[in-house]
Amino acid sequence: MKNPIRLSTFYAILAAVLFSLNSPFSKLLLEKLPPTLMASLLYLGAGLGMSFLYLIQKNTHQKREARLTKHELPYTLGMILLDIAAPIFLMFGLTKTSAANASLLGNFEIVATALIAFFIFKEAIGKRLWGALLLITAGCLLLSMSDIRNFTFSAGSLLVLMASICWGLENNCTRMLSHKSPMEIVILKGFGSGLGSLIISLFTEKPVFPIPSVLAACFLGFISYGLSIFFYVLAQRELGAARTGAFYAIAPFLGVLLSFLIFREHITPSFFIALLIFGFGTYLASSERHRHLHTHPALTHEHRHSHDDGHHDHYHEEPVKGEHSHIHTHAPLTHTHSHTPDIHHTHSH
Repeated sequence: MKNPIRLSTFYAILAAVLFSLNSPFSKLLLEKLPPTLMASLLYLGAGLGMSFLYLIQKNTHQKREARLTKHELPYTLGMILLDIAAPIFLMFGLTKTSAANASLLGNFEIVATALIAFFIFKEAIGKRLWGALLLITAGCLLLSMSDIRNFTFSAGSLLVLMASICWGLENNCTRMLSHKSPMEIVILKGFGSGLGSLIISLFTEKPVFPIPSVLAACFLGFISYGLSIFFYVLAQRELGAARTGAFYAIAPFLGVLLSFLIFREHITPSFFIALLIFGFGTYLASSERHRHLHTHPALTHEHRHSHDDGHHDHYHEEPVKGEHSHIHTHAPLTHTHSHTPDIHHTHSH
């Protein structure tokens, strides 16, 4: 049996690497495209790209993944509305501040996600994860303040912070949907948020549509939003919102590095010190172990699962192998084992 936590950690890091492409390359494209249109094209590119992948593996995907239903509608609407607001804030922020500064401030999304997960959604956070979040925040401050020329609390910075808060809340809405089809989630995000931003752009910016820039923005959206969100949702299934967010600390760091390379900015010694701090913070997040006696109440739901994970021993009339999805019922169960705040471990502490 593969280790689901290790695999989810890999998904979280991969999502962060893909998202790190966003700020520096969006900064380049904003020379040709207005901010709200740029935000729209990023999400539309994500929706189009993931729709293509969905059609390729439709039959297999439908057997393994649970589809979204009306019960998830409040979180789905919240996710879409926040995804309209966040990239618009970010794109306007990028027009008023450097790509490096925007990438650094992106670390606030990690803290916002964790605090919202803890205080509003009651997600358990252990000492090591709190330590990881403190280190990530400290590394961000060190990196940000290493050269005052690279970091200012300007209007652009405040807009990027607003984007981070929106995405922090949106991450928690997405967490509530993570047991459903990740492709459906990304497609809904892409077309819902993309069309919403496009309508706003048409009324406020009177945009032009240079074809090369439009295609480049859509492709960037497929990579840095579509595939990134897909792997992010997969990671959230096992790790929860706060832990997945902690691994996302890699994204702003890589975004800064790309900004230095693309825009030829100077790398300071503090940058490498911050790298070590981020590395130790990531280690704390990944090494946290949560184990205690807990009770699973009777529960009926639908999601992707297999029968070798210790929580799914229900009966099938015909033998089933591998991962699959259907409505199933869990009998009450009390036991002790290491676990993360996945769909089966939302108990209070």
